[in-house]
Amino acid sequence: MADELLRVEGLNQYYGGSHILRNLSFEARLGEVTVVLGRNGVGKTTLLKSLMGVVPVKTGSITLDGTDITRATSYERVRRGIGYVPQGREVFSRLTVDENLRMGLASRPGGTAVPAELFELFPVLKQMIGRRGGDLSGGQQQQLAIARALAAGPKLLILDEPTEGIQPSIIKDIGRVIRMLADRKTMAIVLVEQYYDFAAELADQYLVMERGEVVQRGRGADMEAEGARQRMSI
Repeated sequence: MADELLRVEGLNQYYGGSHILRNLSFEARLGEVTVVLGRNGVGKTTLLKSLMGVVPVKTGSITLDGTDITRATSYERVRRGIGYVPQGREVFSRLTVDENLRMGLASRPGGTAVPAELFELFPVLKQMIGRRGGDLSGGQQQQLAIARALAAGPKLLILDEPTEGIQPSIIKDIGRVIRMLADRKTMAIVLVEQYYDFAAELADQYLVMERGEVVQRGRGADMEAEGARQRMSI
């Protein structure tokens, strides 16, 4: 499809003798949020780390905007337009908010300014600009982690459970930003999430994983009718 940005085909990944990802395939399109659902331990985070090149894939292929990046390093993938928000946020606790955001510009030429739009998306970061990352609340750290991933202007944004441990008011703000970014049609978003209601509200398409495989997929509007919620509780 013309708006397809990411294509994953036949992905297999092993840890030792354990087969973690099993012949996994899907696509992510510009202007859409692709939600990946599943219980703990089904391989969701391994999938995202494979997309980022943090762990090498055993077999299969990953194509970004028509280019095969299966063997590309993580920093090459960032340069090609992938932004990654890991589970647990992983902000630099001793660096200030400003310094954390500048780390997101590491793939850009020296002197590149932090985009002002980040402070429009997350106003609290402007207020906290000189604070150390470790002094922020969990919700503020999550907003910082997302802004850091957005700093370089990615074409593909990957988020690993952004609602984990976050208060409801900030979950709502994060959901608003994700939807706004998708609606611009300039970015594809892959969201791994355990909070079903948050995922259902944002999903344009969804995948349900069990034991490293995609066992169900469809349009976001059909999630409830197709029993995706029940799949997560089996």
